[in-house]
Parts: sequence; structure tokens; C-alpha cells
Amino acid sequence: MRAMWLEIRDELVGILREPTALFFSVLMPVGFFTFFVAMFGEAWENAGTAMIVPFGTFGVLAVVLMNPGIGMADARQRGWLRVKRVSGIPLWMTIAAKVIASIPYAVAVLAAITASAVFVGDMRFDAGEVAVVFAVLVLGVLPFAFFSVAIGSRVGANAAAAILNAILMPSAIVSGLWFPYEMLPEAIARIGSVLPTYHLARLAMAPVDGGAWLGHLLVLAATAAVGAMVATMAYRSARL
Repeated sequence: MRAMWLEIRDELVGILREPTALFFSVLMPVGFFTFFVAMFGEAWENAGTAMIVPFGTFGVLAVVLMNPGIGMADARQRGWLRVKRVSGIPLWMTIAAKVIASIPYAVAVLAAITASAVFVGDMRFDAGEVAVVFAVLVLGVLPFAFFSVAIGSRVGANAAAAILNAILMPSAIVSGLWFPYEMLPEAIARIGSVLPTYHLARLAMAPVDGGAWLGHLLVLAATAAVGAMVATMAYRSARL
């Protein structure tokens, strides 16, 4: 347990020391949402929690996709992963620490987005409903961390940031996280409907609109299984 805690602590501190990851994963989603609230807050005033879901989904995805992968790439480049392997730290502990360390930052992004909606957009929310959405997003986003670790195991830190951004931005658009899904062209909406990012947003919306949730949960469970397998293979074959 002590070794696990030290791994998590190092990952938490490492995120703060990496300005690229901090900007793209924490500051950018909050700033992006605050800008939209300031511009169009009056139109969203009665949206409540329903407005938090798409932007909150984008915020937690930014944290969980960017931070583990960039941290893994940086540790590999500096030779720190080689030290871990020699010291006998289990593979599962290294990967789990990177995934778990992203949770506090995901919660911080969600809290900042909600605070921005209240103070900038003058929106009102049901606290219980918001708490459920937070829980769904924080837990539901974790499968994406495995793919982030896999990418960080294969490329450098700068390349990891570029690749992960190239995955995040298009996925957010076609999944309806920046614009209402119903407004997307039919061809793009079809693509978005098969992405795990879309299913994460739909799962988070279920407590708000009472929609179906089981199918979305199964997709995310499959994503987690595939992601864990890919991350394990990528880490084991990483060039240290």
C-alpha cells in the first residue's frame, strides 16, 4: 500500500510539473466553457445540469486522455520506467497509479466548470443530480486512461501530446460535446454514435433525462477491457 501511495503521489506531482498537460487538460476545458457561458449564458440559464454534461465530459476526457500518456512518455524518456522495472514495481501498479492520479484533476475540472456555470452563467442546479453526474463521469472516463498510457509507452512526450489532442478534439466534436448532437450532419452523427466518447456523454446524461444507460455502460466496459490489454502490451514492449 505504501508503494502504491508513493506511485500515485509522484503522478499527482508530475502533472503539476508538466505545463503542457496542465494547460490542455485542465485550463483549456474550463476556459473554453467559461467563454461559452459568458457569450451565451442567457440562452443556457434554464439548462441546468444538462449543460454541465457535454462540457464536463469533454473536461474529464481532456484530463484522463492527456495526463497519463504524457506522464508515461516523459518517464520513459528520462529513464524512470527503467528504474521502476529494475526495482521490481509491478506493472499493474505503474498503470493503476497513472489512472488513479488523474481522478483528482478530473474532479477539479468538473467543479471549476460547475462554478463557472453558477457565477458566470447564473445557472441553477440540483446538488444531488450534479453529484451523480460527477460520479458517472469520473468513473466512466477511466477506460480512456488505458489508451493514453498505451500511446505514452510508444512515443515521446511532445508526440504524445500531439497525438492525444488529435484524438480528443475530433472525438469531442463528432460526439456532440461542443455542439448539440442533433445539430450534427447525419454522416458525422453516425460516426460519433459508435465512439466511446459519445457513450460516456449519454451515460452521464441518463440521470438527467432518464434515458437508457445499460448499452452505454456495456460499451464503456468493453472499452476498458480492450484498453487495459492494449496498455499492458504497449508498456511491456516499450523502449526504455
